[in-house]
Amino acid sequence: MSVRLSIVVPVYRSQATLPELHRRLVAALEPVEPSFEIILVEDCGGDDSWRIINEIAARDPRVRGIQLSRNFGQHAATICGFSQARGDWIATLDDDLEQAPESLPHLYRKVLEGHDLVYGVYPQRSHKAWRNITSATARWLFRKAIPSLNYEYTSFRVIRGDLARELQRFDSPFPFVDGYLSWLTNRCASVEVPHGVRANGSSNYTLKKLVTHTVNIFVTFSDLPLRMASWLGLLTFMLGMGWLAVILLRYILGGISVSGFASIMAGILLFGGVQLLVLGVFGEYLGRMNFKSSRKPLFLIGRTTG
Repeated sequence: MSVRLSIVVPVYRSQATLPELHRRLVAALEPVEPSFEIILVEDCGGDDSWRIINEIAARDPRVRGIQLSRNFGQHAATICGFSQARGDWIATLDDDLEQAPESLPHLYRKVLEGHDLVYGVYPQRSHKAWRNITSATARWLFRKAIPSLNYEYTSFRVIRGDLARELQRFDSPFPFVDGYLSWLTNRCASVEVPHGVRANGSSNYTLKKLVTHTVNIFVTFSDLPLRMASWLGLLTFMLGMGWLAVILLRYILGGISVSGFASIMAGILLFGGVQLLVLGVFGEYLGRMNFKSSRKPLFLIGRTTG
């Protein structure tokens, strides 16, 4: 049977919200698009989510469950869902009910107007202040470093099915779904949707994870850190040459009688620190090249329902 719309949900420690998510998705989609499927990709969160997914799939044949062999991350789990989806269109949303399933028909109607990709964007986010500030800062930096990236990207989206399935061909150990999509199409649109409050528990994205994710995106999708390192190296070289010229001039004019320990140590620390910074940036890129050359799989399916 052909499927018109696939809904892919990466699942991580969401045993408490899955039954409600399924109920609301079915209620929202049946009047709009009866030909749909729901793919729940369990990313080995360690709770009882896989058992809940099996129970839901046993009651509803439109639901398919996939459990990865280990935790690969939200973006890898999403791409895994894309690879298994059969729909002409593929929608994604989070498992915590912050993104209302009732808003999905609005995105679906919008994409049918002739777009490849439609995002659900929030006029106001319900996250904590620190999360909103860090997210806004990261998005501003991404906008400068990756001009093709849709600034309003969210994990609440509807994508043309054949386009979404192409994402599994990207060979990168640090996947970023919206970065890949920005390379594949610019026929995008957005729809304003409400941002709800997390139904259970707290966000799995800590400050450390957000910073790590931001660094991975920068190094994978932009050469801005390399260019900044080059300009920083050039700037310190010019400062060093100017400093050398001043010292030589003072020596010729007899203005230097005793060598200064402070100035020598300051110079060593300054230029040594810059060299280590530049080497660190190059190391990040070399490390990712090494990861990519190892050709590790982006994800590996462990079990499926049925």
